[in-house]
Amino acid sequence: MFLGIEDKIESQGTFVLLKLLFPILVMLGLAQLTLVSDFFVWDRSLILQGEIWRLITGNFTHTNLPHLIMNSAALTVFCFIFKDILNPKKLWGLLFFISLMTGVLLLLSPIQSYVGLSGVLHGLFIWAAIEDIKQKRNTGWLLLIGIITKICWEQYFGASASTISLINAKVATEAHLIGAFSGGTLQLATRLITLSKVSDDPK
Repeated sequence: MFLGIEDKIESQGTFVLLKLLFPILVMLGLAQLTLVSDFFVWDRSLILQGEIWRLITGNFTHTNLPHLIMNSAALTVFCFIFKDILNPKKLWGLLFFISLMTGVLLLLSPIQSYVGLSGVLHGLFIWAAIEDIKQKRNTGWLLLIGIITKICWEQYFGASASTISLINAKVATEAHLIGAFSGGTLQLATRLITLSKVSDDPK
């Protein structure tokens, strides 16, 4: 009996995970096609000429297949760990707002061209770490400290040579920092909105 219940819970968890991930992974795969990728790339000059969709879409295409697989795997891990606090609407909302914020703030950096989900992933993990902290889970602090340490290391020492070789491009560590900042800012904005609603609510 108990085995049956456990199997049912496990299958429900797998279904939730697939429901979260499948549409996004399909989109990432399609964005890797050359015709789509050329239309998606974050390109400073083209954005300034009015192709503003690239602020968001640049985050969803990648330099090569290993780059795509690496970021897809990281997104899968994120969804697996935090599937209890995610649903498709929330995940798509997070991806949209963190992508937009990252894309806009990259204009303040020296980067001329950028692709990859890694900046957004840093934002997602920062957002989730703060969410864990709000729910008084110690794992949230560990995750937050881990990500901040990684970002500080990258800003000082740069990305690892193995990662650069794998994706066949310079790692945009600026995007990691900006993405993390975007995830934290989204949490702060949500908190301020919640506090504003509470203060406006008549007793």
